Amino acid sequence: MKKGGAIAALVIVILAVLVGIKYRDVVDRFNPLITKEYVFVHITKPGEPDQGRYKYVLTGYNAQGEKKEVTFTASLPLLQGAYLKVLAKGAYAQEWENVNEEDIPKAIKW
Repeated sequence: MKKGGAIAALVIVILAVLVGIKYRDVVDRFNPLITKEYVFVHITKPGEPDQGRYKYVLTGYNAQGEKKEVTFTASLPLLQGAYLKVLAKGAYAQEWENVNEEDIPKAIKW
């Protein structure tokens, strides 16, 4: 009986890890240990169609120049070359807005 419980626990842990990897942005959204921060991104590739929206998975930088990956969607395709300021919590993006290139902190090197 102990062997069956150990196998069940192992299966649950493996499933939890797989769900956490696939839905990282959802996990980050509800994780109380992750703080929100602004991440600046540069649109360099078109968004992928995702349930009537356009999904973007981009690497950006916070104000200190640290690299961060964020995932967000938009109802319309975003312009190539646009700069955005994304309010991110881990990989989850709460909101985003267009910014001018001169509004990006100097610590960020593309």
